[in-house]
Amino acid sequence: MTSKITVVGTGTGAAYDGEVLGGAELVVGGRRHLDAAPLPESAERVVLGPLAPALDIIEEYAGKERRVVVLASGDPGFFGIVRALAERFGSGRLDVRPGVSSVAAAFARIGLPWDDAVVVSAHGRELRTAVNVCRARRKVAVLTGPGAGPAELGAALAGTCGDRVLVVASALGDPERERVERVTPDEAAARDWGPAVSVVVCLDEARALGPVRTVAGVPDRPGGWALDEDAFAHRDSMITKFEVRALALARLGPRLGDLVWDVGAGSGSVAVECARLGAAVVAVEKTADGAERVRANARAHEVDVRVVRGAAPSALDGLEDPDAVFVGGGGADLPAIVGACARRARRTVVVAMAALDRVPAARAALRSAGFVCDGVLLQSSRLAPLPGDVTRLAATNPVFLLWGVRTPVSDEGVVQ
Repeated sequence: MTSKITVVGTGTGAAYDGEVLGGAELVVGGRRHLDAAPLPESAERVVLGPLAPALDIIEEYAGKERRVVVLASGDPGFFGIVRALAERFGSGRLDVRPGVSSVAAAFARIGLPWDDAVVVSAHGRELRTAVNVCRARRKVAVLTGPGAGPAELGAALAGTCGDRVLVVASALGDPERERVERVTPDEAAARDWGPAVSVVVCLDEARALGPVRTVAGVPDRPGGWALDEDAFAHRDSMITKFEVRALALARLGPRLGDLVWDVGAGSGSVAVECARLGAAVVAVEKTADGAERVRANARAHEVDVRVVRGAAPSALDGLEDPDAVFVGGGGADLPAIVGACARRARRTVVVAMAALDRVPAARAALRSAGFVCDGVLLQSSRLAPLPGDVTRLAATNPVFLLWGVRTPVSDEGVVQ
């Protein structure tokens, strides 16, 4: 028979339970939690550092039916230690006493609901995911960590999200040290915030009060994609047709946390659809009227698309590496553009071409960058009315869709 492991959330509204702590024989937690809690003199204290040794000690005590208490910040079941404890000991052995999570406390301090917020952790994780979520969504809470705090987040967002403000919440629950500050990304990047930051909220304040939600957290996926061409403003039917767009989206796989480039964006239909599916998107378009058309289509569909005006491949130089790229234009420069995108893309590149004689060079550019390539010629005929209440088939222009997928390489250099 083994005893329960009590997990106590502290720091943002939860008072210490004297009865729980008074009977503890082992108390595990961060140094500040151990210093602040009224612990019995006889209890062994373990300061959390590497998790594995602490779990071994917990197992030793709990296995002998000795009272174990784990102290954590806020709600330990929300991106906290409950996951590691449940994986090691089973959820049935845990007695969790949650406090108020840092995210809930931060939104309470600024008087906003957070059922429509996206929460992303950058603690011990790659910062780029949090950055891309902040670019794509209008209300995001970022759980910070060493090397992934307000300064680093602000530096990544500066110049790309002009309508965003960062709310930096530090030492939440501490009556003497708690601070909640609104700053721009540039201001956040210029400061040393220290180790007390609890959470950073990234907001588009003009749209911070969204519609009433039924499902909390990540916004629902759109009800449909591969929208009809008339859902977008375009010039002289210069738009990726919905049949082509459907397969392109399937191969791009845009998702929350991704960064997608739409190169030679034209109307921006692919860019907008990727943004609707949750990705952060950069649309590269060389013409002034085309760039404004992309912006207008993004506004019409209420998504955020960053538009970069310039001709590829040179316009790509200052951009962050994407997860996926769609190339929808290029002319004679297409091989150079595809090559530049392939060298930067982390996952996949999709190329749409009307001219069949450009396919070999585009394919060679993908293969030379280490991609595994495939493609298809798309030919479709749409129903069209004829006089007399009859219907004919109207053929659309054939389009060759080529895609390359980056194949991971093992440490020995062998393709997996």
